Amino acid sequence: MPVRDWLCQALAPLAKRDCRRIAMVEAVRGEVLGMAQDGADPAELERACEAQIQERIIRSGRTSVSRAVSDLVKAGLLRRHYQGYRVDHPNRGAQREAVYTITAEVRRTLRRHRAIPLHGG
Repeated sequence: MPVRDWLCQALAPLAKRDCRRIAMVEAVRGEVLGMAQDGADPAELERACEAQIQERIIRSGRTSVSRAVSDLVKAGLLRRHYQGYRVDHPNRGAQREAVYTITAEVRRTLRRHRAIPLHGG
């Protein structure tokens, strides 16, 4: 599983009460119920709603994570690399998967902070 997808799934529960999430859930339910035929199985409709909701959450989350990572690249904290830099992976045009590495400065900072005890002793 790509890290971006894992992060999206891990963060998704945090936005459960967000007004945009609530509106999206209502919109999906309306779309699914609007396309349902008479006599449709309520359990199947619920599964279809949940699948659509999860798909939209992940798509939105992937966009948000990509935007945040791009901001980290612009700030000089990460470097973006494509095909063959660290691992052999395909560069698939607009659907490409990138490899990100932290800069030397960030690596030094992380090493310094790792030496500091987290719990005061």
